Amino acid sequence: MLFRMIYDDTLAQAAYLIGCQRTGEAIVIDPERDVDRYIKAAEREGLRISAVTETHIHADFLSGSRELAEKVGAKVYLSDEGDSEWKYRWLDKKSGGGSYEHRLVRAGDTFRVGNIEFQVLHTPGHTPEHICFAITDRGGGAAEPMGIATGDFVFVGDLGRPDLLETAAGKAGSKVPSARRLYHSVQEFAKLADYLQVWPAHGSGSACGKALGAVPQTTVGYEKRFNPSIRAATSEDYFVEFILEDQPDPPLYFPRMKRENRDGPRILGALPRPAAISSAELKGLDGQRTAVIDTRTWKAFKAGHLPGALYIPLDKSFPTVAGSFIEDTQNIVVVADESRVEEAVRNLVRIGLDRVTGFVTPPVLEQYLGAGAKPATSEDIDAAALHSRIDDPSLFLLDVRNASEFKQGHIPGALGAPYTRLASRLAELPKDKQIIVNCQGGSRSARAVAFLERAGFKATNLAGGFQAWEKEAAALVER
Repeated sequence: MLFRMIYDDTLAQAAYLIGCQRTGEAIVIDPERDVDRYIKAAEREGLRISAVTETHIHADFLSGSRELAEKVGAKVYLSDEGDSEWKYRWLDKKSGGGSYEHRLVRAGDTFRVGNIEFQVLHTPGHTPEHICFAITDRGGGAAEPMGIATGDFVFVGDLGRPDLLETAAGKAGSKVPSARRLYHSVQEFAKLADYLQVWPAHGSGSACGKALGAVPQTTVGYEKRFNPSIRAATSEDYFVEFILEDQPDPPLYFPRMKRENRDGPRILGALPRPAAISSAELKGLDGQRTAVIDTRTWKAFKAGHLPGALYIPLDKSFPTVAGSFIEDTQNIVVVADESRVEEAVRNLVRIGLDRVTGFVTPPVLEQYLGAGAKPATSEDIDAAALHSRIDDPSLFLLDVRNASEFKQGHIPGALGAPYTRLASRLAELPKDKQIIVNCQGGSRSARAVAFLERAGFKATNLAGGFQAWEKEAAALVER
């Protein structure tokens, strides 16, 4: 058996390529939408992808299952568990007509890819239809599974959050019943053999849990002993309270991912290939009609950028921020080094932002801004200056950290509104005041400032964030 984890650092997402070397067949579990990566990985191992599956209807990225079914004719294995609202609706919508080769599976079902056997375990809680796969290498002579692909059920050090159907998909009243289902799934997990390896779909940085570990895999026995969420399952009521407390605020694009993954992600076919935009062509670019993603440093951005541009650096939060600030109907232009344009495109299409029409390199942008164009600028305020003006009625304080961070302490009088959900809170903000935006260290708030400025607000970033505010407060006491 061949086993490869293919990891996306930005969404902290793991897909698994599992192949039978005797027959040359392979399956991909939980693929993202830019499937050329998996195809090339299989080819390097002398395998062809004959099957694809996923553990559930994902909320944080667009699935590549449909894309692989189209591109390589992979047979699709999908869950038939859960309620009618969350059944897959795209299996009979093959391009050109007809249905994809597929099989809907339920608890206890098995299927094979070559000599590798996959047994389906129904593990509801994170979602109603969630399944896991116990994997046995029959070709290697094994009679019992080596491990389990647990999807968003069991992570290293955490469990998949059970609140997303309510907090992200809008199904009111569903998070407590989901948490209770998750409790019972944990009881079944506790019956599994300790030696089994656990291959989760996410690691540290994912919004699908609250305390995921940074180790890529674990074992059933280790998680039974040390996973805080599993250890909290001493009683159902205590577990429900524990698992729902302090979950991170889900980004605004999650509901769209859930719907599209259920109904069928658009066929990508190939990565968008945005055209290079010259300095002369920038004159006609409208930052309100087109989403301009500026990936330069905050120092460079605030000194001068295209009016209406969004500040979204190409770091691990790039797709989460882009998905929270940009609608999938908008055309997108990226300001980035040419060597990183494909990286940006891949991150965007993974969350369904496909309309990447052009890119601008920083030298071209700087040439344009330095040749008489009127750039937009952004501002910082330091903590000392804010302390001196804290009672100024012309200021409005906005904290864009997660609710759990805000609860632990914030600047008096600040409104808490997580930056990945800021687009849904704009009606609460004043247009006639200067909005001072803070996060913990100043990076999330910088992104929020650019978004607010694009939306017509006057916004300023608190340099150093809440940390700087607290440090200055302590210094004032000492004085």
